Amino acid sequence: MEKYLSEEKKQAIRQARNVDELLDIEYGKIGTKERDDFEEKANMFAISEMLRESRRKAKITQEQLAKKIGTKKSYISRIENGKCDIQLSTLFRIFQTGLGKEVRFQIY
Repeated sequence: MEKYLSEEKKQAIRQARNVDELLDIEYGKIGTKERDDFEEKANMFAISEMLRESRRKAKITQEQLAKKIGTKKSYISRIENGKCDIQLSTLFRIFQTGLGKEVRFQIY
């Protein structure tokens, strides 16, 4: 893959000192549309992985979880695969009611 990078970009990557600088190079500075899109997808991926892992640790199927919270298995599957947006109220219901987990958020 590296052969497709410009020499300028290769040099910038080599000089990067941390992950934040690499993200700036690849997706732009924080606040740009490209970076915001990346951050949104990365956060959705993290949530979907937490959901999948929590559900598996609870030893329940997507169908069982869906039934507990009053939704469809296909919706749980779409969330776990990062294929849909999720409302905050639904996220709380899945983790708290469906999986017995506490949900906390930090805002920086």
